[in-house]
Amino acid sequence: MRALYLVAPLFAVFSLVRPGAGQAATLGLQDGFLSFDTPSFSVQLVKDSQTLYSLKTKGNPSGFDFIPADVMTQRQSNGNYHLGDITFRARLVGSSAWTSGDTAAQRRNVSALAASGSTLAAASLSPTLPSGSLLNITRRWVLENGQLQLLFDVTNSQKQAVEIGSLGAPLEFNNIFTGRTAAQTNELCSLFDPYIGQDAGYVQVTPLLGTLPPLVVVPVGRSPLEGWRFLRESTSQALGYQSQTFEGLYEWQFHTLAYAQNEWKNVTPWNAPSSATLQPGETRTYGLGFILAPSIRGIESALQAAKRPVAVGIPGYILPSDQQGKLFLSYPSAVKSLAVSPSGALSWTTTTDATSSSWVGYAVTAHAWGRSRLTVTYADGAVQTVHFYVTKAATQAIADLGNFLTTDSWFDDPSDPFHRSPSVISYDREVNAVVKNDPRAWIPGLSDEAGAGSWLAASLKQFTQPNAKEVAKMEQFVNQTLWGSIQNSNGTVKKSVYFYQPELVPNYTYPSTIDWGVWWSWNEAASYATDRAYDYVHVIAAYWSLYRVARNYPELVKTHTWEWYINQAVMTVATMTNGRVGYANDGLMEETVIRYLLDDLKREGLTANATLVESRMQAREEVWAGERYPFGSEMAWDSTGQEGVYAWATYFNDTVTATNALNSILAYQPTVPHWGYNGNARRYWDNVYGGKLQRIERQIHHYGSGLNAIPLISQFRATPDDYYLLRVGFGGLSGPLSNIDQGGFAAASFHSFADTLKWDGYSGDYGPNFVGHALEIGTYIIEHPNFGWQAFGGNVVSKSPTVKVQTLDSIRRRVFLAPLGAWLTLDAGAFSEVEFDPAKRTVHLTITPSAGGVSGAASAPEARLLVQNTASNGLGVLKPSTKLGQDAGAWVVPFKGGVASVTLSL
Repeated sequence: MRALYLVAPLFAVFSLVRPGAGQAATLGLQDGFLSFDTPSFSVQLVKDSQTLYSLKTKGNPSGFDFIPADVMTQRQSNGNYHLGDITFRARLVGSSAWTSGDTAAQRRNVSALAASGSTLAAASLSPTLPSGSLLNITRRWVLENGQLQLLFDVTNSQKQAVEIGSLGAPLEFNNIFTGRTAAQTNELCSLFDPYIGQDAGYVQVTPLLGTLPPLVVVPVGRSPLEGWRFLRESTSQALGYQSQTFEGLYEWQFHTLAYAQNEWKNVTPWNAPSSATLQPGETRTYGLGFILAPSIRGIESALQAAKRPVAVGIPGYILPSDQQGKLFLSYPSAVKSLAVSPSGALSWTTTTDATSSSWVGYAVTAHAWGRSRLTVTYADGAVQTVHFYVTKAATQAIADLGNFLTTDSWFDDPSDPFHRSPSVISYDREVNAVVKNDPRAWIPGLSDEAGAGSWLAASLKQFTQPNAKEVAKMEQFVNQTLWGSIQNSNGTVKKSVYFYQPELVPNYTYPSTIDWGVWWSWNEAASYATDRAYDYVHVIAAYWSLYRVARNYPELVKTHTWEWYINQAVMTVATMTNGRVGYANDGLMEETVIRYLLDDLKREGLTANATLVESRMQAREEVWAGERYPFGSEMAWDSTGQEGVYAWATYFNDTVTATNALNSILAYQPTVPHWGYNGNARRYWDNVYGGKLQRIERQIHHYGSGLNAIPLISQFRATPDDYYLLRVGFGGLSGPLSNIDQGGFAAASFHSFADTLKWDGYSGDYGPNFVGHALEIGTYIIEHPNFGWQAFGGNVVSKSPTVKVQTLDSIRRRVFLAPLGAWLTLDAGAFSEVEFDPAKRTVHLTITPSAGGVSGAASAPEARLLVQNTASNGLGVLKPSTKLGQDAGAWVVPFKGGVASVTLSL
């Protein structure tokens, strides 16, 4: 978002700063390096500091380096963290005050020790630690059974017991995009994410290409990944630490009690804080091992090969209260016990689902809303934590969202000089009030992602779960505020309807507590600019949503016909792509909506409009087809363009570009046993533009989750034996459910820093996240080679002689039956149960007028069923066994006694 306003000024500053200017070089680069080879890596250490300078994969002709060696000359000063550094807090037993140590704070040459046998290099860290430290620490780089390891021997040098309250190993990998071209960024850089899972924890480092082998950092011995701490460095350095082009670095924390008692005291941490007590002269060794996985999809198999604990959750780790989760564990040592915090939040029973002896399965039932931590203790003493987030029943969470947006977030003030009334407007949960004023003009200005987000979510909610009262309000908004205020009569879309220019609104009181002297407090001319293509897609999505409601629930819509709404959507597409709107040739957030719009135009027989939309999209895709990295946006690097690039590359059969987009997503959207990181696409700067707490940080379930899940889940439907895509994609689609609180407010994102761990106060740019959820969530039924019959988004209630699945996803209008490649969707009505006969290859569907148990949900007058085969598996398309009529390509299934049933066969 908005690098148009941010990146250019930042790069202007960078260009004026000489690398390293004003900072003494203390790392010792000038004195050379120590070089080693392991079976997987070529390794270089800085001789003076014995920190990691280079870690290259052997046999890779590109010479890919996980460490930013090429810019290390700009990171050689005090306060710059490197892999091999260590931080700690310790105290004498009986004392209350912690003393700190940090090898990067005032760096001095370490004292090299003799290395022999498996030891590649060793050093005493005492010279670079504060005088009077309670601990002596020796660092060793070793090669153990072919694995590169970093070990810290921590010794109590005192005459009485010492408690270690914090011990952390900073991690430095090349996530520095500053000053790089798109090609350099994608070919040289990596992103890294943690699984904060104690002894089972690990950090995966994935090259941005998505095709190179990733690095996996694992514990050695009892070296738990208990905490994940952001490392503070100077933000004035030339590389732009903690900026859009350099997110910053993090620390693997083995113990966290000293932080939990101080900076984190108002936060519930991911794991229970611990400390370790060393008796006089006692030594404990902590360590990290470095594994090269064969591929991103192969990370878990690499962990299993290394005899590390592995967990797989179905449908993931965000669990609606009416769905049964499945958890599968693989580890050489048997499970000894399971426990949950808070107590009683989850319950579990063993299952016989696992078809492989290397896995043990559990059924998990949720009992308490919000975060919970399942702790697995193995017979050998290893401890693994799996992190869940429980929501309300998925359909109820969506109902709460729609109600909140059209009541609490509803702004109705006809005297408003900015013509924002009536509308669904941004909301501040911390003060429980709509956001009428903010220095970032777009937030109260109903446009751009953080201003349009609320009404965008409200619009798509009506597509997914129409409600008569809510539809009536959205019609008011569309016909009084969207059309004529946000969107001009010529089809152009403003960047904001709110502005700061007091002389133009003399009767409006701007709060004096706000600093209006910043660049984002736009005047009228800047707000009324219509040159940002991203803003147009939100408008298209709103029109398309009401078209779908008007077409399939005609009694709900009073103001315009479905033809009017679909024509408005087409007109907005045409204006956006007329050559006068900026960024129109970038991949745009949620533009899969346009793909759906095109499908609908064809189904409706609106050939001229379909031809227009298709030709405009083809012209854009032809641009992307000529580029290796067509994922750009306003920002120097982004994770928003891939969705649109994939959508149109697949539509126009450009498999090379589609595959490149998909691989790019896999590099920044992980699957780990943690609700916050599982399926969470990389975003780290948007809180500056859309959040209440403004800072650069790894965001949890910002809109990247829902949007980047679209290509993943779409590709799974094309290749239904690629279960990795399903797991990551469904995790991303589930993310937007976790943002919705118990009252229906949806936050822009969750703050991941260990001292915060809370949802942001602003609704902000949640809307695009919900778009991804609304477009693709469903019940996905598979027969997994290790786990048997499973349902993502539903409960398997029977497996023999037929497979019966209760559909429990939030929409209940989509079912994907992977063994047949069958994609079953409803324009109207709700799936209740699916019964599949594998022998006969028949599918029996039970459909109801609305999703069960949701008050106010509109009832469909008739079920409208579309049947497709999306997989390239050679199977035909399922067809109804009884004669049914069709409308716009959908089978029309009448309700009888409040239910419709249809059997499909090949």
